[in-house]
Amino acid sequence: MLEKQNMDKLRDLRNFTAKTVTSEQAEILENLSRLCKLDAVMMTGIANSGHPAGSMSGMDIYNILLAVMDMTPANCCEFSRDRVVVSHGHTSPGVYAALAAWGFVERDDVVSGFRRAGSAFQGHVEREVPGVDWSTGNLGQGLSAGVGLALANRARGNKASRVFVVMGDGEQPKGQNAEARRIAAKEKLSSMTVLIDYNQIQISGSIHEVMPADITALWKADGWTVFECDGHDYAALYETLRSAAECGKPAAVICRTVMGKGVSFMENVPDYHGKAASGELLADAITQLGGGLDEYERLKALAKQPPAEGRGVCFCPVSIDPGEPVVYTAQDKKDNRGAFGAALADVAKRNMRVPGRTPILAFDCDLAESVKLGAFARLYPDSFVQTGIQEHATATVAGAAGAAGVVSVWAAFGVFGLDEVYNQQRLNDINASSLKTVLTHVGLDVGEDGKTHQCIDYIGLPRNIFGWRVVVPADPNQTDRATRWMLAEPGNICLAMGRSMLPVLLKEDGTPFFGADYKFKYGAIDVLRRGEDAAILAMGHMAGAAVAASDALAAEGARVTVLHASCPLGMDAGELLGLLGDRPLVTCEDHHVDTGLGSIAAMMIARAGRALPLKNLGVTRYGESGPSKDVLARMGLCADGVAEAVRQLL
Repeated sequence: MLEKQNMDKLRDLRNFTAKTVTSEQAEILENLSRLCKLDAVMMTGIANSGHPAGSMSGMDIYNILLAVMDMTPANCCEFSRDRVVVSHGHTSPGVYAALAAWGFVERDDVVSGFRRAGSAFQGHVEREVPGVDWSTGNLGQGLSAGVGLALANRARGNKASRVFVVMGDGEQPKGQNAEARRIAAKEKLSSMTVLIDYNQIQISGSIHEVMPADITALWKADGWTVFECDGHDYAALYETLRSAAECGKPAAVICRTVMGKGVSFMENVPDYHGKAASGELLADAITQLGGGLDEYERLKALAKQPPAEGRGVCFCPVSIDPGEPVVYTAQDKKDNRGAFGAALADVAKRNMRVPGRTPILAFDCDLAESVKLGAFARLYPDSFVQTGIQEHATATVAGAAGAAGVVSVWAAFGVFGLDEVYNQQRLNDINASSLKTVLTHVGLDVGEDGKTHQCIDYIGLPRNIFGWRVVVPADPNQTDRATRWMLAEPGNICLAMGRSMLPVLLKEDGTPFFGADYKFKYGAIDVLRRGEDAAILAMGHMAGAAVAASDALAAEGARVTVLHASCPLGMDAGELLGLLGDRPLVTCEDHHVDTGLGSIAAMMIARAGRALPLKNLGVTRYGESGPSKDVLARMGLCADGVAEAVRQLL
């Protein structure tokens, strides 16, 4: 760790107060870099895995950033500060070593705990480590995360806060980077500075042979100011970063570096991109960096002790007044997406620019009127982010914004907001991003758009990851209440709905089921009808078909319970089994039949050791193009199809 007297000598570098780096400051930083490289070599040697050479090429970048940034061990959990994203997360040995040197974490914990099960210091940088603002490793996503953090800073009024993104040169050709560059330029995010570790080597060899790209031209073409400097010269790094901060535009700094800098046999050798030194070569590397084998053996012995755990990463707190629910009547013609848009606009009116309330940002990919973000956009244009047809970056941008203290809402068609960006949504889960993803146009209800646009896995995909909650409301009234709940609730939540007009679900007395006395509760199962002969478990708009089927069967003398599960991933097995009893069960959903509501219910029944007659109705093949009512009917997903399934079981 930096000694106090040396820390004091570097103090005027923070926030670019000094005009330049003195020779004494450069000497302090160069020695610090050597010690950090030594730690990176030792931790990868102890773990016998990792990426030492890339960590060493970027070590001077990490140390200059920690010198100039308004981010310290004392403020690294606060909103109003600078932020940093390391896009090429495999350089974690360099990041961890630098953070230890600047006092964010304990050096012994880092070097002995690297890549050990249960340790905070995983193979790619993770938010559990203080000083890490975004868990990365999937290359090409870090820039998007930086854009989201910058947008959140702006929404929260943190005008002085800057965002730094460190990237590898090998990831530059990836398409998501181009999307993120354009969003940053369009939004005039002059608080952003990117540093590219330009060592010209990636796993398979030279970047110019693997995938040639004119990196400078790419950034300039998308509206960024580009600088270039020696990535191992602290005076040059500092002065270039200072110029970048003052240029008034998003800026990229191409830092010319040497892969494996500081260890002769690693320099410019692709093998050490992802291979640790061992045996005599490890001893040689330690010696070249001024270390001793006794210290290595001491740290290696510590690896036999329980590893250090990281900080807890939780969702940002939310302060939102959800307002009063709207009650739609049987005479109202409304679709669920329209109810969502109206509720979002109403909640925004109650909270935007109100002191103490959490700001709301809404993201759109050229679909505002279709996904019903139009009203919000007209009311609060400064909080509406139009990103164009760039879903990959938008998923990460919106997710990172949600992790930085705003209520982040992204509305898109199901195939774009989930299917196309599954990996981005997975990383949002890992990062506890607290994103509100609103999917319209899900299921066969999309109708005429055909199979390419019929998202039939909006339960199955989130079911594969661990933190997402999914709500599929039955009608406009439930949509209104679910929207208000979602906006005031921390965590990653997906609200999924079709596009068709839906009747308001009514009780048997003709009043709205989800009326004034209804309060949305995640995971609760709605009892729409009661009967002792059989049960229907429905999801989303299929609740209307289930009620119609129950009413038709009642005319034939069969009394059928109708249950609606708006939250299939949150159902309680005890509640479901209690409501079912030993009745025959038909499940119906506008979703892949084997990965949605029906499969979840079947698993719950089987795990409880129960046996009852069961028939799952759902999507069994890619849908057709035609009016949604016809497309659904051809799949048996209509009142007649549900009623016939019940008759077969009875």
